Amino acid sequence: MTNKLIVFSAPSGAGKTTLVKYILKSFSEIQFSISATSRKARGEERDGKDYYFLSNQEFKARIKNDEFIEYEEVYGGNHYGTLKSEVDRIWKDKKIAIFDIDVVGGANIKGMFPDETLSIFVMPPSIEILRERLIERGDVSKQEIDVRIKKAESELDYASKFDNIIINNDLEESKKIAHTLIKEFIDE
Repeated sequence: MTNKLIVFSAPSGAGKTTLVKYILKSFSEIQFSISATSRKARGEERDGKDYYFLSNQEFKARIKNDEFIEYEEVYGGNHYGTLKSEVDRIWKDKKIAIFDIDVVGGANIKGMFPDETLSIFVMPPSIEILRERLIERGDVSKQEIDVRIKKAESELDYASKFDNIIINNDLEESKKIAHTLIKEFIDE
């Protein structure tokens, strides 16, 4: 198997994490690429499982040392990125890396590895439904929801940079589409 990457990107609340979890249960040859972040852990999140939690100082030092494939500062000073060592770890295990990352990071990975990457943009049915989903999650404030909605409006412009777009109006249908796209990609 050649070194392959699968990128799921979407505005916050569009359903990319749900789809990635489904794909991870469906394909044993796919392994989750854990992103690094400088934000604090939320709820049940654990270091080395959900994210690699780094201090701002450590994150910036790793940027300076060229340890990231891609990184970005988002949501008021928090950094997110993909460590080169994480992708190397997955490829060493002869697995396909799957990413659950923001749209800029997803587009950057596709740009860096155009032939090795299947990129999928998960589109919310509408901004109004996206807002409802974020409210229902109950894990962020109204102010944070407003920030995410404003960001989502600009992120939708990135959809054309991805290989495929899944409009996540019906979760079961979106799972079927994602499964088919990934099966075809793996079998290439």
